[in-house]
Amino acid sequence: MRRCETVTKAVERPATAAQARDRVHALLHSRPESLDEVVLTDALLITSELVTNAHRHAGGVTAFTARITDDRLELRVEDASPQLPATASRHRPGDIGGYGWPMVCQLATSVDIVHTAHGKAIHVTLQLR
Repeated sequence: MRRCETVTKAVERPATAAQARDRVHALLHSRPESLDEVVLTDALLITSELVTNAHRHAGGVTAFTARITDDRLELRVEDASPQLPATASRHRPGDIGGYGWPMVCQLATSVDIVHTAHGKAIHVTLQLR
């Protein structure tokens, strides 16, 4: 049974992680139900990591969608690289980077990666309650 469905599809791709966070923040605050601050922070961290990684490592964001269905936030970030996100090497503790992806996987309810004709799409869900 669907209690609440709010959908937003960005007409323009976010040029920065801050723009993507602003869109997700506005979407989450459009709900009639109050939102726990920890969940809000998790949602914004996940958004920031996905968009930053797409810009930094994957040729940029090619599509961005955020929507709320039932009590879940669904994010989909598409980029221009078929490479999977990297994680920091345990054998090289001085490595810079590679820590955001494990955080996304830890915070999210589910994470799926699908290869597309021009790169990949990362679909993340986060339980809002």
